[in-house]
Amino acid sequence: MKNEFVKRELKVNLTPLIKKLEIVTRLTVTTQIMGGYKSFFKGVGLEFEDYRNYAPDDDANKIDWKASIKSNRLLVKQYAEERNLEVFFVVDVSDNMVFGSGEKLKNEYVAELVASFVYVILNAGDKAGLVMFNDKIVEKILPSRKKEQFYSINRAMVNPNFYGGAFDLSKAINFSSTFLKKRSLIFVVSDFLNLESGWEDTLKVASTKYDIIFICVRDLRDYEMPDRSYQVVIENSKTGEQMLIDPGKIKDRYREYMKQQENVLREKLDSFGIDHLFLKTSESFVQPVMNLFKGRKVRWK
Repeated sequence: MKNEFVKRELKVNLTPLIKKLEIVTRLTVTTQIMGGYKSFFKGVGLEFEDYRNYAPDDDANKIDWKASIKSNRLLVKQYAEERNLEVFFVVDVSDNMVFGSGEKLKNEYVAELVASFVYVILNAGDKAGLVMFNDKIVEKILPSRKKEQFYSINRAMVNPNFYGGAFDLSKAINFSSTFLKKRSLIFVVSDFLNLESGWEDTLKVASTKYDIIFICVRDLRDYEMPDRSYQVVIENSKTGEQMLIDPGKIKDRYREYMKQQENVLREKLDSFGIDHLFLKTSESFVQPVMNLFKGRKVRWK
């Protein structure tokens, strides 16, 4: 019987995938996410652009009375946002991410997610950068707003040689802190299933310097065991320890444990004031991302 826990080999033809990602982000993601991104992840400054007529829903305190008297009509100042934001992706490429029980491996799903974000970020005039990590730093691409950055990041994300190994989140965050500017926006992308001890202390410090968002990407099998009863060998990716289990007999306990683990992670992130998004590889990420944007907008009002 087929073992649903076996990792698939990552086989990627780079050129067609990058072309596909560019088309997908232009047609299905950009139109939905671009407006949300530009509104909810603002730049660091505003520059006067022009005057416009006062609208009923404008704040009356924003009326420029001197200009209004001269023109004999109510005017408010209109500002152009200075896009000077650095957006950085810290992406887990450890063994756990090279897994999938459905159409996509977790790392394939993440590649499309990051590609979509990077396309939007660069078109908004902001900088995008990348660190790929397992228990070491596998690849680093410094933040840039050049259009070539889209292809550089995507070539790295779909390079099969960058995947595999153990997991050390603290090392990746500490490394990123050595060159990122204060107030940078950091997306940490992982399944967060093998968090090492002490990661909370590292994150607590980093959260005082940066705007951090956790994006948790998980497969169905990270939440649910198969209903069928058969024996299968599973292995701890950190210790190499193996165990013979019957998924059908432990599925209820497994489901309860994974839900509890997720709740603990959510509570810890909330305590640090870190936004988080939990995604399943079987579902589109577009609407959950929009919901994240909307939630941030509500809090900032």
